[in-house]
Amino acid sequence: MIKETSAGVVIFRRERKQTLFLLLHYPSGHWDFVKGKNEEGESMQHTATREAEEETGISDITFVSGFEEWIRYSFQHDNKTINKKVVFFLGETNTKDVAISHEHLDYEWADYQTAKKRVTFDNAKRVLDKSRALLNKTL
Repeated sequence: MIKETSAGVVIFRRERKQTLFLLLHYPSGHWDFVKGKNEEGESMQHTATREAEEETGISDITFVSGFEEWIRYSFQHDNKTINKKVVFFLGETNTKDVAISHEHLDYEWADYQTAKKRVTFDNAKRVLDKSRALLNKTL
């Protein structure tokens, strides 16, 4: 069994009084948020920032204080079980145009209702719910 730790960010932007969330379409078919492996010596927030820039071209992220959500899941890769834990931060951007990396098929800026239907996994839906709840308190 292999253990991995990753960090991600639920990126959102505001457009005409509406909050839009950035979703990425992964080659395996699912829709999820930006995330990637933590590299040695990096803080988790630095990993999330680096992954956001690598995967989307977005570099102007302002993190919302008080948001840090951990999820855990397992999957099979090369006949090995990978136990993964991921921390998600919540970050605002002013960037509208996204330059997705080779790691993704597509992207979408979606309002909460659309994003809730689009994200594939229940743990991502819970992260989205918690993101929206915090934004509703602070906006």
